[in-house]
Amino acid sequence: MAAITMRLPVARKAVAPSAPRGGEKHLVAPGDTITTDTGYMRGHGTYVEEEKLIASVAGAVERVNKLVCVKALKTRYNGEVGDIVVGRITEVQQKRWKVETNSRLDSVLLLSSMNLPGGELRRRSAEDELAMRDYLQEGDLISAEVQSLFSDGAVSLHTRSLKYGKLGQGVLVQVSPSLVKRQKTHFHDLPCGASVILGNNGFIWIYPTPEQKDEEAGGFTTNLEPVPLSDREVISRLRNCIVALVTQKLMLFDTSILYCYEASLPHQIKDILKPEVMEEIVLETRQRLLDLEG
Repeated sequence: MAAITMRLPVARKAVAPSAPRGGEKHLVAPGDTITTDTGYMRGHGTYVEEEKLIASVAGAVERVNKLVCVKALKTRYNGEVGDIVVGRITEVQQKRWKVETNSRLDSVLLLSSMNLPGGELRRRSAEDELAMRDYLQEGDLISAEVQSLFSDGAVSLHTRSLKYGKLGQGVLVQVSPSLVKRQKTHFHDLPCGASVILGNNGFIWIYPTPEQKDEEAGGFTTNLEPVPLSDREVISRLRNCIVALVTQKLMLFDTSILYCYEASLPHQIKDILKPEVMEEIVLETRQRLLDLEG
């Protein structure tokens, strides 16, 4: 019989609520009054009643000049032009692929919005349309950029840059999109020997850092060589660190993931998922981030 790990209940440490910086952002629940000032414009997640601006969802209040909206803490992905996403091909249709990107509707990748193998630039022919399943088929994972939004809210993607395309060997972690911090770049080669793609849609891809960038492939050739044990251990540790950060509701970006990875090194990979270890390493990570900001 397999051994079962049992834990005794422990008292959780009380975490003091952090004061909002400048008083601009604060958390609200549905029905909470955000402001009684009539000079504000109503944004997403709000409604007006008796000259009060009231929250309709639970989340953080965001103000842009006179526009007030509430960003929900747990929601489906709402695409914005320029976002980096990781998605899974769900269907091959005429001149397009349907992609699951954690949004309300399937995203669309048009045949004309992608590089052809080899990176050649030309008009798409009937032969290209017949060979679509050779490029990408159901179940394939891709990285892409949001090109535009349709009127119904569906997202149109493109993979015209060589840094986008089909993903090879690695691990996919699904988190809430609200926990992924927006940055200038979402492709990070971490010094620990692995790389991550932090999709704005909450899909995070962890993979071994390639030894050399293959510029000739056009984003279609995937390396199927066996991944060394050392790389697999690093990827597994990073995956567990991301799960720990998400459980403790800490924002995900390259620095927080790296600090959490370094804090987890004294522990075995499987122990990172234990609640007391998870709390310890995330507390250390949060402290290092505060020291960095200070």
